[in-house]
This record gives sequence, C-alpha cells and structure tokens, in this order.
Amino acid sequence: MAKSLETGYFDALYAGDPDPWKFTTSAYEDAKYAATLAALPRARYANAVEVGCSIGVLTERLAARCDRLLATDVAQAALDAAAVRCRDRANVDFALSTLPATPPPGRFDLIMLSEVLYYFDRNGVQAMAGAVAAMAAPGADVMLVHWLGPTPDYPLDGETAVAAFLAALPSATLHAQARTPEYRLDCLRLRGR
Repeated sequence: MAKSLETGYFDALYAGDPDPWKFTTSAYEDAKYAATLAALPRARYANAVEVGCSIGVLTERLAARCDRLLATDVAQAALDAAAVRCRDRANVDFALSTLPATPPPGRFDLIMLSEVLYYFDRNGVQAMAGAVAAMAAPGADVMLVHWLGPTPDYPLDGETAVAAFLAALPSATLHAQARTPEYRLDCLRLRGR
C-alpha cells in the first residue's frame, strides 16, 4: 500500500512549476470553486481554516465569506504565492501545515479540505479525521471536494479517500452532496459537543 505523500513531493512539484495544477487558468478549477462556494450552507463563517491552500486561488474567493481565514499548506513556496495573491485580504493568515500531527490552535466553524485527502494513506486519512474533530467548533461545517479521476501518484483515489474519512468521523452528518463526472463535493456538519 502506498504511504502518505511527504512534504518533499510538494516542494519538488512547486519548484518545477509555480502553478502545477493550473489553478489560475483552468476553467474546470474556476467552475469547481464556484460550485464549492455555492454549496456552503452558511453565508458567512467567523473562523475558517483551509487545509492545503496551494497558491491561494480558492483562498482569495473563500476569504470574502469569512471573518477570519487561516490558510495552510505543506509547501512554503505555495504559501508564499498564496500570501502574495491574498495580500489585500487582511482577514487571511497563512501557516505551514503540520496536519494531521498538530492541528492549528483555535476552533473553526468551517474546515475546507479541497483536493487533499487522497495525498494520505488510510492511516493518514483517519488521523486527518481526528484532527478535524479536534479543531472543529460545535456544529462546524466540513467541506470535502475531491477529483474522481485516476490518481496514480497518490496513495488513494478520491472515492476511497472520502469514504475512509466519512467512516472515521462518525460525529458528522451529510448536509449536502454533489457529483460531476470529474469531482465529488461533500458538505458535512459536525454534531455539537
């Protein structure tokens, strides 16, 4: 079984191409981001976290819906690019990711996991579910968005990663779900504690 991807994988990716997934030019990504934001059940969030923000294209749009947004990534080059892109968004902070080992401090009413779960093996996905539960405010929304196509370089495919996450987070109920031929979108609500 493939192991969770290491930080070095992403550092090498960004060293070779500052926009490796073409977030800034892809019509697919633009439409997916619009669908992601449209699926959020609340008009505004007080304290949100985006895990795996990459170069900040979704971050910039998500910031308009948040009083405070913490954007994280494992690659410093990606965070640097995201900070430049969002330099006019005073409500956005950036942090190098330590998830799932060390969740960021605070409690979040929105946790965005867009295109990240399949970078982990099954144990990593279970650890991510535990981290999400630890950093979630009561009644938090968790947004999952994952590519459904082939992922030969990743430990899991989108379907398997999301299924494993849902199984590891029994305190969540499905609030909304959408599917296109390319991706699935799952919005979860965590039960209050």
